[in-house]
Amino acid sequence: MQHKPLPSQTFPAGDPLLTAALASMPYGFSIWSEDRRLILFNQHYLDMYRFPSERVRVGMSLLDICKLTVELGNHPDMTVETLHALYLQRQDQCSNPAIPLRSQKPIRGRVVKTTHICRPGLGWMVTHEDVTEEVEQQRIADQREKSLDTQNLRFRAAVDNMRQGLCMFDADERLVICNQTYIELYNLPPELARTGARHIDIVNYRSEHGMRPVNGAQSFMAQHWQLQEGEESRTVLVELANGKLISIHHEPMADGGWVATHYDVTDEVQRVAALETRERELALQNLRFDAAVNNMSQGLCMFDRQERLVICNEPYAAIYHLPRELTAPGTTLSEILAHRLAHGIVPVGGREAYMASRKQLVVGATHAKEVVEFEDGRAICVHHHPMADGGWVSTHEDITEQRKIEARVQHLARHDALTDLPNRALFREEMDKLETRIQRNEAVAVLCLDLDHFKAINDTLGHATGDEVLVNVGKRLQQVCRDTDIVARLGGDEFAILVHKLENPMHAAALASRIVKLVAEPMQAGGHQVVIGTSVGIAMAPGDGQNAETLLRNADTALYRAKSEGRGNYHFFEKGMDEALQHRRMLEQGLKVALARGEFRLVYQPLMDLEQNRICCLEALLRWDHPERGLISPMEFIPVAEETGVITAIGEWVLREACKAATAWPDYVRVAVNLSPVQFKNRGLVDQVVSALNDASLPANRLELEITESLLLADTELTLQTLHRFRELGVRISMDDFGTGYSSLSYLRSFPFDKIKIDRSFMKDVGEQKDSMAIIKAVIGLGRSLGMSTTAEGIETEEQLAAIREEGCDEAQGFLFSPPLPASSVNALFGNGGALTTRQRKLG
Repeated sequence: MQHKPLPSQTFPAGDPLLTAALASMPYGFSIWSEDRRLILFNQHYLDMYRFPSERVRVGMSLLDICKLTVELGNHPDMTVETLHALYLQRQDQCSNPAIPLRSQKPIRGRVVKTTHICRPGLGWMVTHEDVTEEVEQQRIADQREKSLDTQNLRFRAAVDNMRQGLCMFDADERLVICNQTYIELYNLPPELARTGARHIDIVNYRSEHGMRPVNGAQSFMAQHWQLQEGEESRTVLVELANGKLISIHHEPMADGGWVATHYDVTDEVQRVAALETRERELALQNLRFDAAVNNMSQGLCMFDRQERLVICNEPYAAIYHLPRELTAPGTTLSEILAHRLAHGIVPVGGREAYMASRKQLVVGATHAKEVVEFEDGRAICVHHHPMADGGWVSTHEDITEQRKIEARVQHLARHDALTDLPNRALFREEMDKLETRIQRNEAVAVLCLDLDHFKAINDTLGHATGDEVLVNVGKRLQQVCRDTDIVARLGGDEFAILVHKLENPMHAAALASRIVKLVAEPMQAGGHQVVIGTSVGIAMAPGDGQNAETLLRNADTALYRAKSEGRGNYHFFEKGMDEALQHRRMLEQGLKVALARGEFRLVYQPLMDLEQNRICCLEALLRWDHPERGLISPMEFIPVAEETGVITAIGEWVLREACKAATAWPDYVRVAVNLSPVQFKNRGLVDQVVSALNDASLPANRLELEITESLLLADTELTLQTLHRFRELGVRISMDDFGTGYSSLSYLRSFPFDKIKIDRSFMKDVGEQKDSMAIIKAVIGLGRSLGMSTTAEGIETEEQLAAIREEGCDEAQGFLFSPPLPASSVNALFGNGGALTTRQRKLG
């Protein structure tokens, strides 16, 4: 058979859009030629069948794929020939392109659904979806439905075999359920025994067939309305046309409906009728008492002074699985307890301890309450009420589920719902317990940590993935800590660890180091491989505090220091940290509102063209006049503004203000503006520059942007693209602080700068250190050879000026010429054509 030629574009090479589309599919995808050869596939297809990427290639036959599948053990019960024949059969069946062929097959314990779509004359497209979870959920649902049907059958059988008639009505007075005994008592037709039948219709039917209240004073419906208005259970006695007497016990429900039990008490009433009036009343009272007792939610029993049973109700017999013969009056307590113990209803602690507690209750003359826990996991609350004749009455309530719910509520109140770790409240409780030990100088460490750049995971991968990361981190923390250590999640991505019985602080440092290393290991979350780091702050008791609040605060302060020093490390608390932290927080809070309050201003320092001996440019420098702390150095607030992201808005303001100010200067004078590396992360930076130039009507060649070497450390394509776009606009680009970075020469090759600014640190030692002058000479020569001008910063003496002028430096900047000046004072510099006289220098 001659094969058709394969297409030239195959996975993974080819059209980037096609590659991206295949990669984004949430399922496996493959395309087969008409002669059953693989044309196209995506990574999900390889992952679905655990195919090694190096063993699957375009052009492989279906038979080759079947061999690889069987070799990898995906179908342990099938041979290559059987699997190949099955695939051929499915592809042959897929003849109509409008009707996809779907099938499911097990693969290594998973279930994969494949959908074959015919492409007449071209072959087939196949999608491969992992439906293991859906199939398992359906199996569980089918199993639950089967179990529910079984329970319903059992319930119906139990209800229909009751000796009493039973019926239940909802709040709308419509029948919910009734048993066969109820139907037979009143000979109800089928339409009145169905769910939804109206109560009024059933009563009218029964009344029409001779049912009437025994007392005859009121109609049955009148008595029914009285029952409905009450909140307590009541009993009504009615007589049927055949002479039967029925005792109806009405039990209201919280939702407005009710349950009624109908007892045929004809024989009992006839016996009572033969008694004296007093005896008849007593019998009726007993009937009512029995009905009331058996409808209690608690089990009830009464014993006389000889420890013989007087009465017990059905719930009591059900709680302890007592047979009917052991519920008869006269049964001894010993017989009941022996039966319970023989059938596994054994109290925790053993028979002897339980019997001793029973004896103490019996001989006691006071009311008592206890909760008895049994080995089968149940908990029974027993109320013991002694009687004057030496007997007693007890109520028994199964509170097992109630205790489970209460325990769960208490657990949730003191544990984190996501990670199940102790929460902040429980962590504080554990710390409070250690205060006594701390006061005895026992060493205790508190470690506070949070995840570095966790917000980026939530923003890019979603909160579900972020939650999974938090769970994984919690497990890793428990893994690295001792069983006696307390690991807690305080909220968000914040965790804390309480470590006691430390021999020396280095054990806490070692633990922190292990935590940083373990958390940084890659993890799987949300179908992604996630790498995240952490920083740790450590406070040691008793030196760093002797109570929970102080230790937590100091550990948090140390964490802040660890993060400020580069993240991914740990730091012990030190005295003075709190003051530094408060200062840092003041800067953060102040920067958020400083721009809106107009607290920033610009000053301008001139750059001298040494050949023409006049001002050629003024550098815009940012100043912050804090309303309370006065002038704050840029060295303090610029790093904080960069870390918090506020620098983006501040930088745009500086651009606009500087461009506006430059419009009042001579045309040959440029304005220089420093750009932060953080600003380059904003894709709208070029648009901001264009907008600032347009709003000020300033030509692009009069704007000079200064960047530092740190911007090019990452050597990102976006950074270089942005710089080239500035160059296309006509904006000049200057490298600031040249020579202080890591590999300056490599950056000069990355982008052709217009200017190199020699850092002021090299100027200090001119005349004293030959090395500094050699570096200055080399940089000036390098700039000349690369066609870049050079500017020397920090010129403060005539000697420095003469030295750089002799080496051919193009521009100079420093206090020798002028300090930074407000915009209102700049124009005075241009009175002599921009040349600064000696007097102006001294005034500066």
